[in-house]
Amino acid sequence: MKALINIALVAIVAVVIFVIARSTLEIQDRPQVNNCVGECYTAYLAENGTIVEQARAALEAASAASPADLGKALFVTCAACHGAGGEGSIGPQLNARDAAFVTDALSTYKSNVARGPQSAMMFAVAAALSDADIANLAAFVESL
Repeated sequence: MKALINIALVAIVAVVIFVIARSTLEIQDRPQVNNCVGECYTAYLAENGTIVEQARAALEAASAASPADLGKALFVTCAACHGAGGEGSIGPQLNARDAAFVTDALSTYKSNVARGPQSAMMFAVAAALSDADIANLAAFVESL
């Protein structure tokens, strides 16, 4: 009897492995993204360029962006506390501040010097910013 049970279990496991191996492993109701070959791939390259060309274009776009545009991308994190338009929320209002204020505040926080009751929260945020990031954020806040 044990031998028969073992054979049945082995057969069930074999069927399961066979079914999994034969499936396409694609998520149902989602387009298959790995079938772009031949004409499809040629059309993709004509429209988008190679991966290297795409990376080069992204780098050129980033280098052509203004400091305020670069700061806007960084401000997404700040918006959680300071509001999307710098109107203030948990954190203070920033939309009436100039670039010098923001640069001074972030540099002070980066040095772990307290400026107010929420300084401890800002120490880690400012520590992750480069000097260029601080300048770009300051330019964006000034543009609000």
